Amino acid sequence: MNHRTTVNTQVSRRTLLRGAGVAMALPWLESIPVWGQTPAANDTADGFPKRFAAVFMACGINSHHWWAKGEGDGMELGKSLAPLDPFKTKLNFYTGLFNRAAVGVGIHPGQTGNILSGAPLQKGAELKGGVSMDQALANTIGQETAQPSLVLGCEQPITGYHETNFSMAYSSHISWQNATSPVPMEVYPSLAFDSLFDNRSTRRNQSVLDRVLEEAADLSRRVSGSDKIKLDEYLSSVREVEKRVTRMRDEQSSAALRARDQARPLAAMPRPDNGLPEDIREHMRLMCDIVALAFQTDKTRVATLLLCRDISGLFYPFLDARNAHHSASHSDLSDEYERISRYYVSQLAYLAERLDAMPEGDESVLDHSCLLYLSNMWSGSQHDSTKLPVLTVGGLGGTLRTGRVLNYLDQGDENRKLCSLYLSIMDRMGLELPQFGDADTRLAGL
Repeated sequence: MNHRTTVNTQVSRRTLLRGAGVAMALPWLESIPVWGQTPAANDTADGFPKRFAAVFMACGINSHHWWAKGEGDGMELGKSLAPLDPFKTKLNFYTGLFNRAAVGVGIHPGQTGNILSGAPLQKGAELKGGVSMDQALANTIGQETAQPSLVLGCEQPITGYHETNFSMAYSSHISWQNATSPVPMEVYPSLAFDSLFDNRSTRRNQSVLDRVLEEAADLSRRVSGSDKIKLDEYLSSVREVEKRVTRMRDEQSSAALRARDQARPLAAMPRPDNGLPEDIREHMRLMCDIVALAFQTDKTRVATLLLCRDISGLFYPFLDARNAHHSASHSDLSDEYERISRYYVSQLAYLAERLDAMPEGDESVLDHSCLLYLSNMWSGSQHDSTKLPVLTVGGLGGTLRTGRVLNYLDQGDENRKLCSLYLSIMDRMGLELPQFGDADTRLAGL
């Protein structure tokens, strides 16, 4: 064994690239065993990790333009799904799935807080629901990574109670660590970025990348030519995201000082006074980038991204939309709301594109992942949750057949449970449960 091989085998996922007050994980590199020596239970057949992310948009879609037919390259997509056209062979479109515990219990919070758990929700002052499927996964496979899960949002949670007497906490969170507690959701891109690189020192305002450049340069000299290109691309990607985060870090710090001076909770202040980006396009793209980097470096294998919460107040001037999200959803068949629906699908497409551009062996990070996209209702004007808009992108290392349109609407309620889909996904992730939520069978035909 030559010296270079000896040195390379000493590099591992757990050693990382280190600098002053920061640690940077590596993407997969063929010339060094960065995934460790022992395959995890949820790895693909080729030894790559499987990942899961749930991406959520509230208040439904424009159903006139939410359709798909055909399969594979020949699949036809409705107008609202057009951003996913490059991923037709990696896409599954589901019709007719529903969350039984969210039907007939009252609009909005009662349709949202259990979207990933399928558990009945309790009204009143005491929160009670169930563990969400992302956290069930995190509790099982989270020990394989530095961070069990990543829980991100693009809107601050809200407090109080809805007219249905459900807590607005249910409207604000889709990830729940137990029956009574949501997982704290990170809404600030700068803090989410810092969590990827353990950047918590007094030097937080200094470049993460600059602090690891010496180790990165040393590693670059020791890997193969193709891995050197891959490493350079990864570092350039981190640099690009870091530049965009830097300005937002300053805005968040200023907002925290304003809130302290006014003796107000930061979360109660309106955007952009609360330090969140005024342009939600940049906010959402950054959060997608952070999920992508976390998956690429195996920082975590489980993520949720709440693009907008239920009863959202987000505005979309760039879409020529005059109404805020919730108000616009009450005219869900309008051209305005179709543009909003399509915009949110474009965020899923952006995340899929980022992951698909990250090679792992002969495939990509997207091929080893499952991105679940869903909303808490079908029609915002009717608050109809008897069926839900659901998509998945990615094949989980070949264990999930894709390029299909799957219709469960006429299969009977017992055979169209959203939680049956969750059981099927968790099986493929290495977590086999006898029951989850209201389901004890897997989704047929998957």
